[in-house]
Amino acid sequence: MSATGMVRPARGVEARPVERAKGAWVQVLVGPAEGAENFVLRKFTLEPGGCIPLHRHPAVEHEQYVLSGRIRLTLGAEVREVGPGDVVFIPAGAAHRYENAGPVPAEFLCVVPRTTAYETEWME
Repeated sequence: MSATGMVRPARGVEARPVERAKGAWVQVLVGPAEGAENFVLRKFTLEPGGCIPLHRHPAVEHEQYVLSGRIRLTLGAEVREVGPGDVVFIPAGAAHRYENAGPVPAEFLCVVPRTTAYETEWME
């Protein structure tokens, strides 16, 4: 790990398609490649009409912050609309789904622990 840390523009980080999703992209802003030992910071973008299907991570919790747009978030049996400034906590094992029914892209930050136990169980 670098003793000095790092600073870089997020716009230069490669966006990759999210597995099994439609119109969804992920950027790893800070992770193992940058020397992060404990957490991974990711930025997700959902295009209008985009969806990340229902899934869960048995051993990994998520902390999220919505930057822009509106997201229809399914969390367990509850469906909520979240938007800029909203924070989301998804406990390990909780089923969740994201959908952007709006006319503009939606973006959110997601922090997860850096672990070899990161597993995704797709439910749809």
